[in-house]
Amino acid sequence: MPAPIVTVAALCAGLVATLVLCAYLTPRAWWRRANARALAVLTVGTLCIGSALLWWFNPAANAQAAPHELAAEPLTEPVRYRVYDDLNLRDGTGIGARRVAVVPAGAIVTASGVRKGDWWEVSARVDGREVRGWASSLWLRRLDERR
Repeated sequence: MPAPIVTVAALCAGLVATLVLCAYLTPRAWWRRANARALAVLTVGTLCIGSALLWWFNPAANAQAAPHELAAEPLTEPVRYRVYDDLNLRDGTGIGARRVAVVPAGAIVTASGVRKGDWWEVSARVDGREVRGWASSLWLRRLDERR
């Protein structure tokens, strides 16, 4: 939240900018008497331009969102999924990570419960050995789910 003086300064600058724009962009007859239309134009213009100035000159406040928790606690009971199509198990998240193994379509994988976005840590039996890695959840189906 910006300091109150900054907010007041931005709204004053918005009012001045609105008055200048109204002087050039609206008919003179609108401003001979005070009316609701003139009040609405000044209010909306001041708020819009003042808010834009606050946003423009205080970008750090816009980027102060709370960090998103990427990894969850592992599940107490592993969940099993069927592989939709040949599945690349990787040593990290993302398609740029090194491929550890390829799990064939129709195989069963077990999710550990650790997730980073759409990437899940899973384990599977490939060529008789147990392999653990990261896989895109888009290629997994519940055991009771049809293709």
